[in-house]
Amino acid sequence: MKKGNIGVTTENIFPVIKKFLYSDHEIFLRELVSNAIDATQKLKTLSSCGEYKGELGELNVKVIVDKENGTLTICDRGIGMTSEDIDKYINQIAFSGAEEFLEKYKDNANTIIGHFGLGFYSAFMVAKKVEIRSLSYKDGATAVKWECDGSPEYSMTEIEKESRGTDIVLYIDDDNKDFLEQSRIDSLLKKYCRFLPVPVISGKEQEWKDGKYVDTDKDKVINETSPAWMKKPSELKDEDYLNFYHELYPGQDDPLFWIHLNVDYPFTLTGILFFPKIKNNFDINKNRIQLYCNQVFVTDSVEGVVPEFLMLLQGVIDSPDIPLNVSRSYLQSDAAVKKISTYITKKVSSRLEEIFKADRIEFEKKWDDIKIFIEYGMLSDEKFRDAGKKFVLLKDTEGKYFTLDEYKQLIETSQTDKEGNLIHLYTTDAVAQYTYINAATEKGYNVLLMDGQLDNHFIGLLEQQVEKSQFVRVDSDVIDNLIRKDNKKEVLLTTEQRNMLTGIFNSQIPTVDNAQFIVSFEAISETASPIVITQNEYMRRMKEMAAFQPGMNFYGEMPDSYNLIINTEHPLIVKVRNDADANVAEKLAPISKAITDNNSKITALRDANKDKTLSEDDNANIKSLEEAVKQLRDEETALLSTYASSQSTIKQLVDLALLSNGLLKGEELNSFINRSIALL
Repeated sequence: MKKGNIGVTTENIFPVIKKFLYSDHEIFLRELVSNAIDATQKLKTLSSCGEYKGELGELNVKVIVDKENGTLTICDRGIGMTSEDIDKYINQIAFSGAEEFLEKYKDNANTIIGHFGLGFYSAFMVAKKVEIRSLSYKDGATAVKWECDGSPEYSMTEIEKESRGTDIVLYIDDDNKDFLEQSRIDSLLKKYCRFLPVPVISGKEQEWKDGKYVDTDKDKVINETSPAWMKKPSELKDEDYLNFYHELYPGQDDPLFWIHLNVDYPFTLTGILFFPKIKNNFDINKNRIQLYCNQVFVTDSVEGVVPEFLMLLQGVIDSPDIPLNVSRSYLQSDAAVKKISTYITKKVSSRLEEIFKADRIEFEKKWDDIKIFIEYGMLSDEKFRDAGKKFVLLKDTEGKYFTLDEYKQLIETSQTDKEGNLIHLYTTDAVAQYTYINAATEKGYNVLLMDGQLDNHFIGLLEQQVEKSQFVRVDSDVIDNLIRKDNKKEVLLTTEQRNMLTGIFNSQIPTVDNAQFIVSFEAISETASPIVITQNEYMRRMKEMAAFQPGMNFYGEMPDSYNLIINTEHPLIVKVRNDADANVAEKLAPISKAITDNNSKITALRDANKDKTLSEDDNANIKSLEEAVKQLRDEETALLSTYASSQSTIKQLVDLALLSNGLLKGEELNSFINRSIALL
């Protein structure tokens, strides 16, 4: 028997391993099974290059749960170890056998997993004692048993062992008895080892018998040794990709597209990324993509390796070139990771362009589902933005799709304003904004449908990218103002008429939650609507962006601002004006004159004292005049409101405009319906 101390330079290395080295204790199983796979792959490599001439036999890894004896055993039939190997690779912590082996057999051993030589010691996170029982593949080798109770002391003795390979026996401690449950072990193997390249056996297959599941004599193989991403794209059919997707994500709809990654220079990377259907609008789940290292599951937190906008994708990435820390649980940011991220972005964009060119009709059918991927990518990644211009589509209200260049050619003749700006009209709700869309299409204009959750931001991006281009929502002004071809037609109203009509219509606007209205006048046309309600483009965009971006609460808390535009050319508005002139103007005139006279006196007093402090008498006079103006304003408002209330046409016109914008609700809507019936 040989005894000794494990060669470490740090005191109390085991508590460090137990508590801090690994992010989760369950990873011990991944590490030990990975080591067993390494040992098996090494033997295959030695056999393939003629250094091992014996029979390989059946190569697999077995995980054996013995609840009665409190042990968990991982067995392989790989290269095994001599006492010298154990001295070198186990007793000297952090000297990685895999690293040395990889260097020696770098042309053949491309499936060696270990890098740091610490994986074995993860066993002490869950075990009070660990045994190694190993027989080397080398001729004349003697089997050896190594054991350690979690202290730096170990013992090593010669033993009898029939078969080549290594058994790692863990005596599970009292705090981790859940690792003696077959179901727990199976779930971990499924998580970390489901695609390992060597069969992993855990327990027996079961069958339903006498009202319960019972074990059969057949070994239960946990993993698929040749997953789809490890094959060449030419070896796979669409059905194979779909089957693999549903194996990864049971119960989900078929993906829209997929991209097979396969590169071996300047780094090694394989994988398959799927474009899933997103059901709940903009639902970013950053745990959709699984990262593997030589078919060993590492993590599903792939920030840094996969660009953020591609977190919406699902699938698998496998690369031995992604640097990991000793626990393989966290990615380290370095140049290799950035190169891989850049490659993935380029591959995704080129694949999308390829699909678009190969079958545009099919691409258009799926556009509404993949639009969010592409817009998000173009908004967040400059290189993808440049590539995306070739296949990003715009959809109009008739359901037709256009590339950016195609749409420019479609509208540049009709929708260029007098300043030379190309005006893109769009709607966010084709039903609610139908009236405005209809007014635009009657003019021969095209209207885009921009109803996606990212469209508000995407519109801003397009305005930056396309010179002299503006996007204007179709309900943000009257149509002639949206694409101004010539000078505005003059509104032929006197100041008195403007003030009178403003008061009349203002008095009939109901209270709408979180909204304010500004009455204005436009000489549109006799055939256009008598009243048009529009919403300021800039303020509306700011409010919508405030919902997504912190720090913009100022805009988010402001009320919605609407323009109530009176079309002074419409016959009904002309009649309202003429009737008001005949019935109200004469009564209003002395009130308006008194307001004007009092305001003139206030201005004169302030001007006379602008270079000095107002006297008490002047302050009192100004205050008295201001109070008089307020009373006159109240009198004016009451007069106009009383008159307007007696004219059902005025209220009907206002309510019709509100109704067309979805702003007439509750009691006001009920009153409108009753009034409409009475008018009929």
